[in-house]
Amino acid sequence: MRGIPAPGVRRTGPGAVAVVLLLALGACLAGCSNGTTPSDVASAASSLASEAGDSLASATAEAGRKLGEFKNGLDAKDEVKLGDRVTIDSAGRATVKVAATNPTSAAKTYAVQVNFRDKGGNLLDTVVVTLKDVPAGAAKDATARSTRTLSGDITADVARAVRT
Repeated sequence: MRGIPAPGVRRTGPGAVAVVLLLALGACLAGCSNGTTPSDVASAASSLASEAGDSLASATAEAGRKLGEFKNGLDAKDEVKLGDRVTIDSAGRATVKVAATNPTSAAKTYAVQVNFRDKGGNLLDTVVVTLKDVPAGAAKDATARSTRTLSGDITADVARAVRT
């Protein structure tokens, strides 16, 4: 769905695509060989930028679908905390600890949407973590892991959290 983006989602604009194209073109001009032309490189870079945007849109749609499965879920964003830092695992995926604290008198299930962002605040990926059977008056931990490889200075935030 390409209509209005989910809260916190920034679409990749023409400026970001232009930067990718300029970097690719510059790299080619500095050392194109084997018959590769600048237009070949620009075309490949444009295709990669489009795929990245489609991948993020797909991840965002999937997060919305998963959260939508929690019918009559109550807002629980204030009951969820993320770890102090995002790390990159051996597969190149960003990970962060997610902790849900259940203040109720019965076990609850939490669905937490975690957004991964670059240092400029641009959305890079989003995932939903489910914490089942969080005991009454207690906390339970899980790990949010990006759906694709990320690098650089990555931060994470809780976009939404619901409990049932």
